Parts: sequence; structure tokens; C-alpha cells
Amino acid sequence: MLILAIAALSSAHASTPEPVHAAAHNEALVRKAFTNWSTGNGTVFALLSPDIVWTVHGSGSVAGTYKGVEAFLEGAAAPLTRRLARPLVPKVHAIWAVGDTVISRFEAGSTTTGGRPYTNQYVWIFRMEDGVVVEAEAFLDLAAYDKVVAENTAR
Repeated sequence: MLILAIAALSSAHASTPEPVHAAAHNEALVRKAFTNWSTGNGTVFALLSPDIVWTVHGSGSVAGTYKGVEAFLEGAAAPLTRRLARPLVPKVHAIWAVGDTVISRFEAGSTTTGGRPYTNQYVWIFRMEDGVVVEAEAFLDLAAYDKVVAENTAR
């Protein structure tokens, strides 16, 4: 009887995903998405849940919380990307993962529609469920973002 109880507990424990494995899986998904983005074969935004809650921290024009992927893309991403001559290209400095949280630190740059360079440093914190980002927080230089939006024509 004791052997059956131990076997049942071992079996139940074996089927429960370890936090380390979840972290490694989430990190691999985010790392691959950044690699695809940097080579022009997709973006990290493909990982976003349609119902994502994305918070841009700071006091710039786009600071705030966006509910839903469309609200985030139109309200926070598009004002910048429409003023860039080419898509942003990220350069990842580090990606860390613990459990369902993945933190990325990267820089991204492009050329504005006015012909000037744009670069910014970013830290994104993702909370993931089942391979998609359900919550995100972004930290970046919002003054640099706002300058591009104010001084360049949207395409």
C-alpha cells in the first residue's frame, strides 16, 4: 500500500511542470521572437495575448495602461513607428526568466521620416501564460519617443 501511495505521489509530481522548466520555455519563446524581429522575420508583438494589459511607465505622452493588443499597438506603438522610415531593429543585451516572468533589456533603433537617427533603451517585463504575454510593463526614454513623434511627419 505504501508503495502505491509513493508511486501515485511521484506520478502526480512528475506531471506538474517545474517553475524552472516554465521559465526556460518562456525565455526561449521571447528570445526567438526577438531574434525573428531583429532579422525582419516577425516581432515580439506576435506573442501578445489579444487581451493583454500593457503599462508604459513614465510621464510621456504614451505613458499609461492599455487594455487589449489593438489599444496598445495603436495607442503606444503606432505613434512612433509611423514616424520611422524603417522598422525598429532590436539589439538584445539580456533576457532573464523566472517562472512566468521574462525580463528583456534591449536597445532598438531606426531612422525617422525626417532622416535623423532614433535609438532608445528598453526594459520590458512580461508575465506569460501558456506561451503568450498576458501582462507587460515597459520602461524607456519617453522624452526621446515624444521628440520623434513631435518632430517627424507620420507616414
